[in-house]
Amino acid sequence: MKKILKYVIIDILRNKIVLAYTIFLLVLSLSIFNLEDSSAKGILSLLNIVLIIVPMVSILFSAIYIYNSAEFLELLVSQPLKRKTIWLSMFGGLSVSLITAFLIGVGIPVLLYEASPTGIILIVSGVLLTTIFVAIALLAAVSIRDKARGIGTVILLWLYFSLLFDGIVLFILFQFADYPIEKAMIGITALNPIGLSRILVLLKMDVSAMMGYTGAVFRDFFGTTAGMIISLLTLLLWIVLPGWMSVKKFNKKDL
Repeated sequence: MKKILKYVIIDILRNKIVLAYTIFLLVLSLSIFNLEDSSAKGILSLLNIVLIIVPMVSILFSAIYIYNSAEFLELLVSQPLKRKTIWLSMFGGLSVSLITAFLIGVGIPVLLYEASPTGIILIVSGVLLTTIFVAIALLAAVSIRDKARGIGTVILLWLYFSLLFDGIVLFILFQFADYPIEKAMIGITALNPIGLSRILVLLKMDVSAMMGYTGAVFRDFFGTTAGMIISLLTLLLWIVLPGWMSVKKFNKKDL
């Protein structure tokens, strides 16, 4: 497993797309912090980038890499290796490589300019989102054999989590505005890792007061130690479930 993992990590880190992704994040992060008059505003501006760009690159690059590695996977499967070991090595290699790119591009500037609890939460959220969308990409890639359909599916999944989900939540809020559904929204939020990460960072920045009663409900839950632990466990569950499902499917997949 170590040899496969090492090969995948080295192969991905040499990839020009990953290098460009790292440089793009680094230049953008440094530019934002230098242009904003306070580092707190820089964190807020950077949050939008992390919530959109990081999931998109993670899910799209991972899916394309898996499809392009079809022959390599077939070669590995023909060897006396467990399929579970092969697939977890691919997952680990993709996750470690993209997390490294994120930490260099965003983590270092944040620690230099805003090494506060808010900055740490932003970094942790970015790392978890990277791993989550790698897991989702692997599940989609192993479930759909056709490359074009698979890439189209991961793009739709990214659009759903980053844009459409918020629209659906707003629609529910408007339709049931006369009912006390704020507490139910906490459970609905757990269905979207991007939305959950956004709330965790915003609450750390203490801008929940701008969200009215709903913000107060979120602050009372997510702002507590128990709420933070539950939120982080939920994000970890978003990694474990798609990852476990992709392993099960790969074990049964006819290559």
